[in-house]
Amino acid sequence: MSSSIIAAFSLFLFFLGYRYYSRFLAEKIYRLNPDYMTPAHQFSDGVDYVPTNKFVLLGHHFTSIAGAAPIVGPAIAVYWGWLPAMLWVVLGTLFAAGVHDFGTMVLSIRNRGQSIGTLADKLIGHRAKLLFLFIILILVLMINAVFAWVISSLFITFPASVLSIFIQIPLAIWIGFRTYKKTGTMIFPAIFVLIFMYATAIIASYVPLLQIDLVTYFGGEGAVTIAGFSATELSFLVWICILMIYVYIASTLPVWMLLQPRDLINAYQLIAGLAILYLALFITSPEITAPATNPESSDVSWFPLLFITIACGAVSGFHGLVSSGTTAKQVDNETDARFVGYLGAIGEGALALITIVAIVTYFNTTGEFLENYHSFEAAGANGLAIFVEGAAYLATGLMIPLHAAETIVAVIVISFAATTLDTSVRLMRYIINELGEEYAIQPLTKMHPSTLIAVGATATLVLLPEGPRGLGSGGYLLWPLFGTSNQLLAGISLLLITIWLKRKGRSIIYTVLPMLFLLFMTLWAMTEQVVFQWSGYGEAEANMLLFFFGSVILGFSIWIFLEAILLLKSEKQRDQD
Repeated sequence: MSSSIIAAFSLFLFFLGYRYYSRFLAEKIYRLNPDYMTPAHQFSDGVDYVPTNKFVLLGHHFTSIAGAAPIVGPAIAVYWGWLPAMLWVVLGTLFAAGVHDFGTMVLSIRNRGQSIGTLADKLIGHRAKLLFLFIILILVLMINAVFAWVISSLFITFPASVLSIFIQIPLAIWIGFRTYKKTGTMIFPAIFVLIFMYATAIIASYVPLLQIDLVTYFGGEGAVTIAGFSATELSFLVWICILMIYVYIASTLPVWMLLQPRDLINAYQLIAGLAILYLALFITSPEITAPATNPESSDVSWFPLLFITIACGAVSGFHGLVSSGTTAKQVDNETDARFVGYLGAIGEGALALITIVAIVTYFNTTGEFLENYHSFEAAGANGLAIFVEGAAYLATGLMIPLHAAETIVAVIVISFAATTLDTSVRLMRYIINELGEEYAIQPLTKMHPSTLIAVGATATLVLLPEGPRGLGSGGYLLWPLFGTSNQLLAGISLLLITIWLKRKGRSIIYTVLPMLFLLFMTLWAMTEQVVFQWSGYGEAEANMLLFFFGSVILGFSIWIFLEAILLLKSEKQRDQD
């Protein structure tokens, strides 16, 4: 089957969704008001509340949500076949992610830019707010650990990509100062930086001296270094330490100084990367060699795990944290929320879609695909690397050398993961600040103590747990819980939007349906994982790390749902009286 026909039809559906469905939501459901004073103007402080051009803000928002997850999730889920994965990406983006991301942004704008966790207080109650904040805190901590692990692993696997990533940081700061302290626009400097980054990546691909290969520096694979660490483990430790120092600084700087300009660069990266891959796809039109459905995937059922394996790229609770936690504070005009929120979700869906296409057209035969995807565990271990290779191979259709293409794809993935890591650490700081205010712990309300806790907890979680990957197994071990927790968070966020709409007297069917679907699938999946897998009660070996975090999140989530049900019942009874 021709992949270009499938991709073109899916993109056409995305176009229809933005053109018609998002307009319906904006006009009839969320009722955007161009005259409403947004929090960016009401509380402008030049640090977090900054009125921002919608194109620049889309870049910041898009790259904050488009980390490695919309690549890793689909790269694993094609194990069950390309058809169910693609259907969930397209339908989930249009009717769940778009509604969720757009809705959480509007809800936050209409409530002084408060995060979705804080809004639980107003919509459900104080106890629900605290429960929700703890759920979010655990989730962002897991996200930090997972993405720190992903970035460090890619640095080790693709050392030619490192120099380009490092170059981007000072150049982004230069753009930030040029734009906000002097004169000029971000757009053309960002394009220049992107070209410079790619040129550096291509040159580094062929010049070993420009490749920052720590494993080689420490003696090569298999070498034993200080404290008994292998060269790979020591390299991982060094990269994690460097990343933690970086995110500490990045998450405390004003958003205009680093995050916005770097995110705009990364947005252009994504646009350029998607343009290259989709153009190559439509020119070469490779055949899909992977099966539409995989009859040999008997070790792990696709139902309900497909809907939590692909979280980002279909619908993701983390998007609601970004929409309400950072993006809503920068929206210049309320009508921009449709452009930034819904279109951002579609952009992530397009990334997940091309990920699926790159993988299912990469192999020469169906047998070769099944050999690499012979089990769910193999899909999880190899999916990301196969995407990089598959995307690079697809790009060769535009006469781009394979080796250079691999480095450029790695640079794109690392850039997105780093952007998500920055934003996630900043969000974790906000949550710690809120909890500090709630429990009157003064140091926790300050920027640097709360950031230090966020960074320290992240480093501890990614480095200490023992696992099959040696040092740094924490991020790898946490991945199975990430998707489930993410979807639960999306369900709770849709619940909050639904309560808000109901109190406004508006139709709630467009948020209730995706909410019920997500809650059904994720509660089922998480209960199965916590009770029968991670606890050791079933055949699987106990995993106390996942069991602890999973049990807490599951228990708190059920508690929040019960609080909401009791609240709605009491409101209904009061209305009847």
